[in-house]
Amino acid sequence: MIPETVVVVAKSPQPGRVKTRLQPTFSAAESAALAAAAIRDTLDAAMEIGARRVIVAWDGPPVGWLPSGVSVVPQRGSGLDERLENVFADAFDGQRGNAPTILVGMDTPQLQPADLDVDWRGVDAVFGPAADGGYWAIGFRRHIASAIRGVPMSLPTTGDQQRRRLQALGLSVGILSTLRDVDDPADASEVAVLAPHSRFARLHRRLMESPCCPETLVDAALAGAAVEVRTADHPTGELPTTMPLLDASPWLKLDAADDLVVARCEGPVLDVGCGPGRFVEALACRGVPALGVDLSRSAVARTRRRGASALVRDVHDRLPAEGRWRTVLLADGNIGIGGDPLSLLRRCRELLRPGAVALVETSVQPRQDTRTKITLHGPSGRRSHAVPWAIVGAETLIQLAAIAGFVAVEDWRVAERAFVLLRHAG
Repeated sequence: MIPETVVVVAKSPQPGRVKTRLQPTFSAAESAALAAAAIRDTLDAAMEIGARRVIVAWDGPPVGWLPSGVSVVPQRGSGLDERLENVFADAFDGQRGNAPTILVGMDTPQLQPADLDVDWRGVDAVFGPAADGGYWAIGFRRHIASAIRGVPMSLPTTGDQQRRRLQALGLSVGILSTLRDVDDPADASEVAVLAPHSRFARLHRRLMESPCCPETLVDAALAGAAVEVRTADHPTGELPTTMPLLDASPWLKLDAADDLVVARCEGPVLDVGCGPGRFVEALACRGVPALGVDLSRSAVARTRRRGASALVRDVHDRLPAEGRWRTVLLADGNIGIGGDPLSLLRRCRELLRPGAVALVETSVQPRQDTRTKITLHGPSGRRSHAVPWAIVGAETLIQLAAIAGFVAVEDWRVAERAFVLLRHAG
């Protein structure tokens, strides 16, 4: 029995607003693109059923690619339960007698018309359980007031609580197939296999097969994912083909070695490759003006949440106060950025005022001079573009610094870490 109305509940696929649990395996823009593909796949299935009406209950800014055959209505209400309740009230408004109406979400791009093939005879409602404990579909033969409002949403128990509500209202309920919502990267991979010809699956394959920006997997490491660092096939210098996992935990809080670095900083300080901002925060707490720059939007956001200042910026782009900084900080091996330490040192000299200092963390092997390319590999199978990188020891750095116009003032080691303080010789 074909339903009178199919409603697709969807949120406008704006980066950072939808499918945030797909991050950081996918960037915010990629997650939004996957959400858009899922919506379009769901609408294809909904329109193929042959219902008299297909309604999109939309939340957020409009988009131009919704099919012309659907009616778009705004969602009303605060919580999801209230919005779903209002969707049914709007859909049944003006309907007389039985007008079977089924609502589906945007999270099941594997949906097929057969999944909504319901024999409405003898049932008052239908319910589609989701594998995560929620539900992907719910429908009613006629308008039932307060069938959804007050049911806690987005919990592992949401499906059970919703079914109990329907039973408490004395409704006979037809149960649909269990489907898996796309919430996290594992869900996305499984659903892409289940529906290999869907828009969602094609985009998922393309993203997984294409290298991503390294910052995407750095963000994954910051979120606790196991991210492996691999070097190019033919690096110069001595470096293993596979390095240990990228350990982001030291970037999150100061240790004793970091305290010594902070004590040597003269403000204002520019922290190049600031990561999640432990140095910028520590300097700000001491009243030292400091700014962090990093290519990772997630890292910059973390720095700002710590109450410190940071910009998403490449060190070679135009930066504030060029030529007026008193300290440039290159901690955590960031002298390796770009794979050309001499070029980076020259850029630092441009940023500093004469007599100012650059604080550089180096390899503990004084003569190391390794130039290679690295790729990051995440647990989901994503890999990054290869990026040039360098690892240099203190002796190598001092030689390069002299060419760039610096004088080495101090070098020290603490807690298996090595540092050099350079002064602008201008």
